[in-house]
Amino acid sequence: MQTLEQCRVDARIEAVCSKGCRQVRQDIAALEAGAELPETRDLTEEERNILLRELKQIMAVYGDACRLPPP
Repeated sequence: MQTLEQCRVDARIEAVCSKGCRQVRQDIAALEAGAELPETRDLTEEERNILLRELKQIMAVYGDACRLPPP
């Protein structure tokens, strides 16, 4: 059984991932820089950290596919 925290994070993961590979990578970079996304506005800091960690794990499966170009 999932906790309320995990359900909230899972819903945000689905919302972020629905934007597509390139946007997810941009969102990860934004979160790492301390920015807030519309999907993270009502999450606690701990939930945002979980979301970021899980997004990174998901995107690790894709390797270098759809990587952002270097700045």
